[in-house]
Amino acid sequence: MSPYAALISLVLVLVLVLVLGLVQAADGRRDRGRNKRWSASSESPKLGSPLSKKVLDGTKMRSEKSSHLLSIDEHDFTLRPAFAGPAVPVGVDVQVESLDSISEVDMDFTMTLYLRHYWRDERLSFPSSINKSMTFDGRLVKKIWVPDVFFVHSKRSFIHDTTTDNIMLRVYPDGQVLYSLRVTVTAACNMDLSRFPLDSQTCTLELESYAYTDEDLMLYWKSGDESLSTDERISLSQFLIQKFHTTSRLAFYSSTGWYNRLYINFTLRRHIFFFLLQTYFPATLMVMLSWVSFWIDRRAVPARVSLGITTVLTMSTIITGVNASMPRVSYIKAVDIYLWTSFVFVFLSVLEYAAVNYLTTVRDGRDRQLREQNVPCSCSLPQIRTMMLHGSYSETETNSLADYTRAVAPEDSSHKQEQMVVRLALDHLPPEEDNRPPRGFRILRNTHTIDTYSRMIFPGAYILFNLIYWCVYC
Repeated sequence: MSPYAALISLVLVLVLVLVLGLVQAADGRRDRGRNKRWSASSESPKLGSPLSKKVLDGTKMRSEKSSHLLSIDEHDFTLRPAFAGPAVPVGVDVQVESLDSISEVDMDFTMTLYLRHYWRDERLSFPSSINKSMTFDGRLVKKIWVPDVFFVHSKRSFIHDTTTDNIMLRVYPDGQVLYSLRVTVTAACNMDLSRFPLDSQTCTLELESYAYTDEDLMLYWKSGDESLSTDERISLSQFLIQKFHTTSRLAFYSSTGWYNRLYINFTLRRHIFFFLLQTYFPATLMVMLSWVSFWIDRRAVPARVSLGITTVLTMSTIITGVNASMPRVSYIKAVDIYLWTSFVFVFLSVLEYAAVNYLTTVRDGRDRQLREQNVPCSCSLPQIRTMMLHGSYSETETNSLADYTRAVAPEDSSHKQEQMVVRLALDHLPPEEDNRPPRGFRILRNTHTIDTYSRMIFPGAYILFNLIYWCVYC
């Protein structure tokens, strides 16, 4: 090897050693900087720095379990607070989230609400000069004592569990406890439907301790009427919510004693417009439609009979539809009075035509009998004029009838005219003074007069009924 090649190799080795040393030095400085930053973050902030203003709360650190912090394992929470002492006061307030439904058939209502309890349990007190409270979910509720409040007369109820159980427990350093849960309850509501659908209903949700009498647990509204709050957006399709208020009283059970009971009362007034459109207006129109038969000729039997039967069947359908959505109560409702009275008016219009048709048939049979007996005709012109003076037929009408008869059958006009005059004379022949029937009987014999009076009596009576009905129930 030449001396130049050895010199070049030596220089390359020195350069490589120098580069490796520089790389190691840079890595050492980077590691020392990282260690310094981590050590600085673990040190407590200096006095006066922004971080020193937020003081860490020992009760929120994970150094120990909540059961150890609240000393749960050191006490027997199967017993109420101050056991064998005075009754523990438990305040209650309620926030109504929604009033879901009102059912007349089942006579109940469904309500979703936030139920909150307030009491003091010294066994849950904890030392803390900084932290104001500790909040837990439903898992801790099973380990401590909570009031056993239930809903009286409830049919179904449940605590919401989406996404977890909607239960909150908040404990204060002095032992004050707030226990809140979100509940949906379906409870009975005894409704008086005698004025339905022009009624107002008052329903009540009742709260009471199941096991503890008033000697052990004193249940009360925390802030009086202000303990009950509602969402302003609560609305129902058939009712207007008029009033929410609270009351309380003692309830007695013969086998267990006296209990404090809290009441949530709310008054509902039913909207009438739906029932006006679905019930009252159709029934009124059917009654008015039945009056049309009074203007139809009494000899048009198919028209008047079909009209009467149609209105009767329609009223029956309306009554059946209303009763299908109502409970089977043993008293008469306001809507029953209106519908059945309307049904009676429709039915009477059918009976009116039955009477008219019957009287018409009887009179035609009597006229036929007289013709068959060949009653001599003594109807001269003066007698016809006498009939005109009595107001039965005018001279113009008599002449027009005679002209019509001659036009229809010219060859037999004299015979037709004689028959017409005989009929008029028989129908309007004044009876003897001693045998004249009463005026009411004469009206019944004149079927045209019956329809004329019905056109006035039926609408007048129905209008009077409506005036009395709406004045009484509105």
